Amino acid sequence: MGDVAMTVPVLRAFTQQYPDIKLTVLTRSIFKPFFRDLETVTVFSADLKGKHKGVLGLFKLSKELRALGIDAVADLHNVLRTKLLKFFFFGIKTIQIDKGRKEKKALIKGENFTQLKTTHQRYADVFEALGYPIDISNPRFPQKITLSSKLRLLLGNDAQKIIGIAPFATYESKMYPLEMMEQVIEALSKTHKIILFGGGKQEIQKLNMLEAKFENVVNVAGKLNLDEELDAISNLEVMVSMDSGNAHIAAMLGIKVVTIWGVTHPYAGFYPFHQDIDNALLSDRILYPEIPTSVYGNKFPESYKDAMRSIQPEMVIKKIKSLL
Repeated sequence: MGDVAMTVPVLRAFTQQYPDIKLTVLTRSIFKPFFRDLETVTVFSADLKGKHKGVLGLFKLSKELRALGIDAVADLHNVLRTKLLKFFFFGIKTIQIDKGRKEKKALIKGENFTQLKTTHQRYADVFEALGYPIDISNPRFPQKITLSSKLRLLLGNDAQKIIGIAPFATYESKMYPLEMMEQVIEALSKTHKIILFGGGKQEIQKLNMLEAKFENVVNVAGKLNLDEELDAISNLEVMVSMDSGNAHIAAMLGIKVVTIWGVTHPYAGFYPFHQDIDNALLSDRILYPEIPTSVYGNKFPESYKDAMRSIQPEMVIKKIKSLL
């Protein structure tokens, strides 16, 4: 989800700088709302569990896409499935993303602890190789969405500034300890409306407990579709997130994002789009010098599982308040 969200600011810049070029985005249907404000973008949904499943399904998909009259293919994913699909596009110009695997490997090994090219720039590089250089340095973002009656009823109609908090991530090593996040929520909910984001049965149960424990806290997990979540996020003053998809969703909408990092690091190139680097709260590399231990947070020494505890709740609260 985060990878798809990161394409949006780049595609928005493309549509603004090349308004006469039509883009067709191939992605899962669930992600279609991400592209809703891009007028010259059409979403083609891949049914990877149905008619487009497997090699034969991809061949069928390639025939459906060829029928659209595409002139070139920008592969922003570069995985086995897209490689097969490109093989079926024989005769059509295709450029795939350079993920910088060697540089990232050197970063993880500690051989070169420097900022790598951002994923957003890597996406832009693909279009430049196709003959369409993109400037992503001065972005424009969509307008704040007027909340529907359903969202107004759920979130309330008071004039308090709204803070979004997405406390979960794919890997536990990237999740701020929930009891420490609870301290953050307790402090901020005294003066601000807090909206909790998440997904999955266990996450929703934990968020429901936080909602019940504090005033001014609303859990929207499991209550909204993606379109409605985007509407809610567009009304935030700030989003607090791990190194995860919610950070990229908020950033693509131009919302200020405070990110909390465990065993991963912004140097790998996955920092949210157009965000001040000072808004990244990092685990202490003096105590945990091998950070980043992996690009995605799936690998780390056992002794690093509590790295995020080096980020005190007071630090998180202070940073959020500085952005309000």
